[in-house]
Amino acid sequence: MIPLQLLDVPAKIISQMGEIMNISYPKQGYTSHVTFVESTKGRYVIKHSKGKQFREWLTKETFVLKCLENVDLPVPQVYDFVLENETDQAWLLMEYIEGQTLRSFLLRETCEVKRHKAIYHFGQMMRKIHLAKCPEELKGDHTWIDSMLMQAEYNLHRYKVDGTKELLDDLERNRPDHVDQTLIHGDLTVDNVLVKDGKINAIIDWSGGAFGDPRYDAALAIRPKPNAFQAREEVDIFFKGYGKQAVNRKEFLYFEEGLYEFF
Repeated sequence: MIPLQLLDVPAKIISQMGEIMNISYPKQGYTSHVTFVESTKGRYVIKHSKGKQFREWLTKETFVLKCLENVDLPVPQVYDFVLENETDQAWLLMEYIEGQTLRSFLLRETCEVKRHKAIYHFGQMMRKIHLAKCPEELKGDHTWIDSMLMQAEYNLHRYKVDGTKELLDDLERNRPDHVDQTLIHGDLTVDNVLVKDGKINAIIDWSGGAFGDPRYDAALAIRPKPNAFQAREEVDIFFKGYGKQAVNRKEFLYFEEGLYEFF
């Protein structure tokens, strides 16, 4: 993705940051471009998305973060949001929180004690999310699984996804047993967790935030990645931090290798 040029950023956002001293670009994801800005007023993050699907995701993330402002969770504060319908773009200005992604930490850290401590704390943080009171604004008219399957069908017909019509039909027929809904992150992977000094410092990228199925978070959290959750011991440590085994093998496959293929 081409680095963001500050000349392209809406003046409304630029004016809030003071004199800009430095900009840098972290490793970029697929759905938006992220820029770190250091100015005379402090440090900021600018997220920019283009196209209908990604613009809507950034709009949803902004909404969720605002809903979480009074919830005791380590999430970035929203400073401003600009939606440009005529150019199909969206811009989010938010708080910079120091840390590296948990994926990066686990990829580089060789000390087993430090690795296990971070994984255990990740489990504790997921528990804290699920125990937090879900803002009423995030509770929809449909059950979470109904909404997700409807969105999956919409995405299948309009966007490039890894899922197929056959997989979606199977997901419809074989829904997991009901569990109580909680506040969920909705994309709780090791890429969306920031670590500082070996502890979880922030949870970012909240476009999937909802009143939903906590097993979805658990399934995505323990997805095997290079040097992360490839050993059963690390999965066990994570669930020890959470306080219980939050998802079984069948449920993991339904969510991680099934539903997630459409998002």
